[in-house]
Amino acid sequence: MLLKEYRICMPLTVDEYKIGQLYMISKHSHEQSDRGEGVEVVQNEPFEDPHHGNGQFTEKRVYLNSKLPSWARAVVPKIFYVTEKAWNYYPYTITEYTCSFLPKFSIHIETKYEDNKGSNDRIFDNEAKDLEREVCFIDIACDEIPERYYKESEDPKHFKSEKTGRGQLREGWRDSHQPIMCSYKLVTVKFEVWGLQTRVEQFVHKVVRDILLIGHRQAFAWVDEWY
Repeated sequence: MLLKEYRICMPLTVDEYKIGQLYMISKHSHEQSDRGEGVEVVQNEPFEDPHHGNGQFTEKRVYLNSKLPSWARAVVPKIFYVTEKAWNYYPYTITEYTCSFLPKFSIHIETKYEDNKGSNDRIFDNEAKDLEREVCFIDIACDEIPERYYKESEDPKHFKSEKTGRGQLREGWRDSHQPIMCSYKLVTVKFEVWGLQTRVEQFVHKVVRDILLIGHRQAFAWVDEWY
């Protein structure tokens, strides 16, 4: 098991971010469906938790077979999919990912959102107070993304929102920008296969980090579409 805490600041308020996040998820699901990937909603219903109150539970299956290289498609079942279960009590959410083909693999993400610049070091005291974890700040403006995902229109250093006037974020923007909020994510990756565990868990965290960076850049760059 490998545990990391990611902190991603955004030039938004927590209330604005909620709308942007819903828009981003919907847009990505639509794009995947257009490419023949398919997102099947298995369950979507209100859910009440004794501690967190009223929320929404969603279970999805994301079919990914066509994303695999040809050699992998030959050995992976045609019904290969990732199951996403999400409990949304915004501004607190829990998301779990499991894989139909790898029963010993899982990703567990707990997320909290606050209107600050990532300065709350005790935000997960109830969930992971005594667990050792690395804290990783993700800077949507200055961190490098894989070259194949780069788009100038989605680069916060170049993008300026017409509706909010925010954008063209420069180095150090988190220290002075208003408004600002932070998405705190406690991410646990498990791959319980002896001999491969450490390497696979480290690799998955690198992928998770890239996805968080790209997704949050897009959520801000699309602000004029959803604002």
